[in-house]
Amino acid sequence: MPPPADKKKPDPAPGAREGDPISLKALARHLGLSPTTLSLVLNESPQAASIPEETKKRIFDAARELKYRPNYLARSLRVQKTNTVGVIVPELSDGYSAMVLNGVESALTTAEYFYLTASHLHKEDLLEKLPRVLIERQVEGIIAVDTPIRFTPTIPVVNVSGHDAIDGVTNVVLNHEHAAELGIGHLYNLGHRRIAAIKGQEFSSDTLIRWETINAAAAKRGIPIAPDLTVQLLGDSPSPEVGYSAMKALLATGERFTAVFAFNDVSAIGAIRALGEMGLRVPSDVSVLGFDDIYAAAFHNPALTTIRQPLFEMGSIAAKTLLERLSNGSNGDVPREVRVEPTIIVRQSTARISE
Repeated sequence: MPPPADKKKPDPAPGAREGDPISLKALARHLGLSPTTLSLVLNESPQAASIPEETKKRIFDAARELKYRPNYLARSLRVQKTNTVGVIVPELSDGYSAMVLNGVESALTTAEYFYLTASHLHKEDLLEKLPRVLIERQVEGIIAVDTPIRFTPTIPVVNVSGHDAIDGVTNVVLNHEHAAELGIGHLYNLGHRRIAAIKGQEFSSDTLIRWETINAAAAKRGIPIAPDLTVQLLGDSPSPEVGYSAMKALLATGERFTAVFAFNDVSAIGAIRALGEMGLRVPSDVSVLGFDDIYAAAFHNPALTTIRQPLFEMGSIAAKTLLERLSNGSNGDVPREVRVEPTIIVRQSTARISE
């Protein structure tokens, strides 16, 4: 039977300072066991099954008492596994990114994975630098959210709202054709024929495809969206201010319209504020349709009718897809695309056109 643990605190390793965490070797000397035995037990390795429960208890008790902290970096280098994923987002704010991150976090936490989040703020230098920094920190894969891929993937990558076909990258995308049909169809069925559109910023991954599909759905019904009823979001602020400014610019043209299809819910909320300041009531005078169904959409006044993009689910799917790719290694095929479906959530910001 192994000797009982010495109650005296073990001598520190050579060169260690007072207060430094105890090393695995020092803890092993203290217990009269081999570092390999401690490593198997503390890492809950299957090979530890043959080690007596009493010995395991001694190891865990001593590790807790002496505040042993494992060197995860050293362990990761040995086993070539860090259980860490990098997540790159435009910015950390309420709305789109936060809801996708919630889904990512839920799936990774369930799988006992940790994640490092970095924001590129739409800056080209950060788009190139951040993936390299994350890879240097030994992440096993990267989840990009509404982020262009500016690097050659050497590890598995999943891109939420990515539209470029890149080797090694799986895109999780919305069915935008269906989303446009739902949105334009809803406004058309309410009698709207003069529909204005707020187009997304040029840097957003979804701007082009959303714009093309909305125009196609409108043209299909014989109500093409006129250029003079189109305004684009400017600036990179994630606040409703960009939608407010866009609507102010549209109203300044003097053009008449009865409905607005906004690029996202945040810009729709800003647009409603601008309409109200001009004495226009939503939805009595102008119907406003958003996109995304962020948490605030249901609690705005009026509650926002919107195209629901299943953002939480998209984040969860991205994380699960990445984990599946990691578990398959180089043996499995890399899926190019995972498509999700939208729904329309009808609330109080749209109504039948007044006769």
